[in-house]
Amino acid sequence: MLSFRGGVHPRGGKKLSSDNKIVRLLPTKDLVYPLSQHIGAPATALVKKGDRVLQGQMIAKAGGFVSANIHSSVSGTVKNIESRLVAGQNKVLSIVIENDGLYESVDYEALKKDVNSLSPKEIIDAVAEAGIVGLGGATFPTHVKLSVKEPDSIDYVLVNGAECEPYLNSDYRRMIEEPETIVKGLDAVLRIFPKAKGIIAIEDNKPEAIKAMKACVSGYDRISVETVKTKYPQGGERFLIYALTKREINSKMLPADAGCVVQNVDTMHAVYDALYNGRPLIERLVTITGEAVNKPQVYSVLLGTDLSELVDASEGFNCEPGKIICGGPMMGIAMADYHVPVAKGVSALLALKKDEVPEEESACIRCGRCAEVCPGHVQPFKLAELARKNMMDEFVQNNGLECCECGCCSYICPAKRPLTHRIKTMRKTALAAKKK
Repeated sequence: MLSFRGGVHPRGGKKLSSDNKIVRLLPTKDLVYPLSQHIGAPATALVKKGDRVLQGQMIAKAGGFVSANIHSSVSGTVKNIESRLVAGQNKVLSIVIENDGLYESVDYEALKKDVNSLSPKEIIDAVAEAGIVGLGGATFPTHVKLSVKEPDSIDYVLVNGAECEPYLNSDYRRMIEEPETIVKGLDAVLRIFPKAKGIIAIEDNKPEAIKAMKACVSGYDRISVETVKTKYPQGGERFLIYALTKREINSKMLPADAGCVVQNVDTMHAVYDALYNGRPLIERLVTITGEAVNKPQVYSVLLGTDLSELVDASEGFNCEPGKIICGGPMMGIAMADYHVPVAKGVSALLALKKDEVPEEESACIRCGRCAEVCPGHVQPFKLAELARKNMMDEFVQNNGLECCECGCCSYICPAKRPLTHRIKTMRKTALAAKKK
């Protein structure tokens, strides 16, 4: 079966919410829109305190080519522009809007596109205007990914439906409940790349999603569905490309260098929504889950909603969580305070019980398991030690930049050493030094 070398098989945890249909949740509190909720330059506010805004109105403009527009998800009044806590537990300048509960919107009808008549540039411009970013977690502006210098060089547009991160079910529910939106979004993107084939990749532990997606692609000559092996991190860009095409890229390359463009299934839904419905990115799916959650559920929620409202909708916690994570257990970020806005990159809240949280670390026993499972083909135990000693040059010489920060090494380590955290911290420092 299609896959890659390395990886791990963590406990799935997906049954907690996989069978529950998506629930749409409307906010009751103020909406908060961080100006930096994507990779690249922060957006620049277009509104000021006291302004009335409509749902779908652009309230912040992209601060450069690698940036993204931000739109209001409600109608209401701008209360302030101030620093607010975000999921990463840092404070970011944000637009705060008081929801008037009317949901009066801009004229979406006027923004709908006749997709068949659009040029590639017009599709890319529409995606940029809608503020769409990668919704799998990376939040890279989608229009930038689509702006390939030589569109004819792209052989594949790969759509990641693997959702390999444990516990998460947002992509799974979207594929089951709204598969046609994903296919139509992908079909529109393929208009940019005339020689490319579209492949939707789904892990083999999601038969219902595979069935739904295959039924939808039957009338599309350039789109197919491929089943990939259930293994983490199957959905990582590098590993998905290798599994589907047997082409390899490293940290110095882009997917386009291998003739590929990679997108997430929910990003394709957002492209569909922008082109066919005239709606910018103002809503996303969020999984609230974990053994400490009373009623795990996938919600469709307006951006800017306080994450705590989703926890309340799931009837809170059944015990004091041992750890609360924004995202999944492998690549998510621990949160001391989950009263933060649902930004474009917030895919989940995971609440673990105390007995699920790893115990304190002990000394490395040189077992080599971390190197065996590393899909980036590096030696995590060595890199983590170099990072601990702040030996940046040696870290880079030992291919530290090839780490994809997937978390496999920390997961498999019997000594419970925070290998990924140490490598990630040093990698960030090394990349910053490289840019100087």
